[in-house]
Amino acid sequence: MTKGAGLQAVILAGGKGRRLLPYTTVLPKPLMPVGDYPILEVILRQLERAGFSDVVICTGHLHEIIRAYLAQSHHPGLDLRCTHEEEPLGTIGPLRLIGGLADTFLVMNGDILTDLDYRRLLAAHREKGAMATIATYHREVKVDFGVLEPDPSGRIRAFREKPTYPFEVSMGVYAFEKEILRFVPEGKAFGFDELMLAMIAGDAPVYSFPHGGYWLDIGRPDDYERSIVEFERYRDLFLG
Repeated sequence: MTKGAGLQAVILAGGKGRRLLPYTTVLPKPLMPVGDYPILEVILRQLERAGFSDVVICTGHLHEIIRAYLAQSHHPGLDLRCTHEEEPLGTIGPLRLIGGLADTFLVMNGDILTDLDYRRLLAAHREKGAMATIATYHREVKVDFGVLEPDPSGRIRAFREKPTYPFEVSMGVYAFEKEILRFVPEGKAFGFDELMLAMIAGDAPVYSFPHGGYWLDIGRPDDYERSIVEFERYRDLFLG
């Protein structure tokens, strides 16, 4: 870290973005444009404004294009550096490649449009003495079928027509302690799901941080198209 001991963030930008094909054949997903900017640029501006100074970008697919973009970007408040995975390492595996990982750090996917307050997430994480804190968002999923609930004998005991189920889903933004690395194998693909299962099984302190503002993962074509429209509509929400 060359710009002092400020806040550290890790941006995961190594995925192939298969759900956004054919766009991601030639452009890595974090560089997909929303409005005037790639989504990565929006994230970097948010982190800089929030007081982060050390940003590590974990690259893989089309990493040369991401590095070329960063080389011409202007973020005087950020010490930007990249790691590169030769083979896909999943969501959490790339953390093993980072030298100088802070004791407490933020991790986020590089394809998220949100107004989440990253500093509040870190503050809540520290306040609870958590090893991991997961930013969560309330989603409701409607089932387009009649749902039958049989007992063990097969007799129907309940029926609901096209019910809606509420869930708290991961936003792809996390506050971690460096200690989580003891759950992460070296040199192997390791996903967020595997980390959660390992930490819960090990009784590690994992907490949620509910967010009631804006959040959109641009990984699917319909959500990407929505992000373009809503970025312009709520521009000040994202860029201040």
